[in-house]
Amino acid sequence: MTFTTRCMTALTGLMLSLGALAAPLEISGVKLDESIDFHGAPLQLNGAGIRYKMMFKVYVVALYLGKKAPTPEEVIATPGPKRISITALRDIDANELGKGLTQALEKNASKVDMHKLVPGLVQQGKIFSAQKKMTAGDSVTLDWVPGTGVVVSIKGKPQGEPIREIEFFNAMTSIWLGSQPIDEKLKDELLGKSH
Repeated sequence: MTFTTRCMTALTGLMLSLGALAAPLEISGVKLDESIDFHGAPLQLNGAGIRYKMMFKVYVVALYLGKKAPTPEEVIATPGPKRISITALRDIDANELGKGLTQALEKNASKVDMHKLVPGLVQQGKIFSAQKKMTAGDSVTLDWVPGTGVVVSIKGKPQGEPIREIEFFNAMTSIWLGSQPIDEKLKDELLGKSH
């Protein structure tokens, strides 16, 4: 192989690598942008993974923050807007999804904290109940918007009034990042430790 051929081969390999870095991450057919424009602020993908129930893929969850955060404490402490995105991988009873999220949250919250979270959980429960069903590809986003609150959107459309307290958003993150997460592997993935 000549020097020129080796250089061209190396350059081609480098360009392919750079192209792969620029491409969105794809998990089980769900494309996730590495960064998004969120209310005028850039957010970057902190991590993402698949939620399994038994051996079935249920949804892809992704966490977007203003800066990378490798620990749950840093996720909570990161200022500015934040997003949790959930994309269904199969048909899901929306009410059951809402109940499952609430049960997972309860495992990570004290009784005192749960008492404070009740209004937000009731509102979120109504949102999920009203949806009836989510089909594969449907998404739910939980957006923390400073000065506004937690905006719950389904299929890109905001639902109900914002839930004002940051504590509600932090409690929702505990479902995946708390001391008793719904899935340890998924916790690591959301913290950017693996894809």
